[in-house]
Amino acid sequence: MAETMSRRVITGFSNPTVKFVRSLRDKKHRKREQRFLAEGLRLLTDARAGGRLPEILLMAQGREAHPLLAELEQAVSAVGGDVIELPVDILAKVTGKDNPQAVAGVFAEWDTGLDQIDRAAAPLWLVAQAMRDPGNLGTMLRTADAVGAGGLILLDDCVDPFSVEAVRASMGAIFTQGLAQARWDEFLPWLRRAEGQLVAASLRDAVPYRGAAYAAPCFVMVGNESRGLPEDYELACDLRVTMPMKGRADSLNAAVAGAVLAYEVLATLEG
Repeated sequence: MAETMSRRVITGFSNPTVKFVRSLRDKKHRKREQRFLAEGLRLLTDARAGGRLPEILLMAQGREAHPLLAELEQAVSAVGGDVIELPVDILAKVTGKDNPQAVAGVFAEWDTGLDQIDRAAAPLWLVAQAMRDPGNLGTMLRTADAVGAGGLILLDDCVDPFSVEAVRASMGAIFTQGLAQARWDEFLPWLRRAEGQLVAASLRDAVPYRGAAYAAPCFVMVGNESRGLPEDYELACDLRVTMPMKGRADSLNAAVAGAVLAYEVLATLEG
């Protein structure tokens, strides 16, 4: 079959393509190449459904046949992508996992400028400021997908959303959600040029998060995991809300707080 004839078989770790793919685990190389690595059939299937195909498709030798993988291989071959078959131990070194998925792909990064965001496309957006943990970033992308948000806007010095860890934690949502990156002094003027309510959890002149006056399009903002939001960021918000803490903890995990608030906003806007 044509799609199988286009495969390349690589058996050596010193192969230049293997070295290139492995280098994408390093932020410096990702930024230079503007490429990133994603692994797992589900993630790559979600990417295809979102209109994105890998430039390089890596498949483990001895994998079980799957119709979705066959369709993916055919689609990549049809657009001139590189389909490579390699031993499991080499795939493990490429992905950095002892038990790698049977398939991985190299994708081109896309434009994450604010001008790519259409605020009218959804009533709810998530915003994260200086988020440092890739697991939290991935969780926020999954939350955005779950609540039907337009996507996630990353402010200031956030963890790289295209890192292997963040992509893995997103469970495919990086391919289904809008994604933008900006500095605060870019984001706030952009937000104020049109409709958009900025909301954050806060203790400064805050109202209870239940029943607050949320309005679409609503931008729910959370801060850094350890420091929270800077004071001037909070003061710039249109609405500050507080969530009750009935135990000994004085705060929620940043991604969890964003999820709780996002679902409350969703309930209000749909009500």
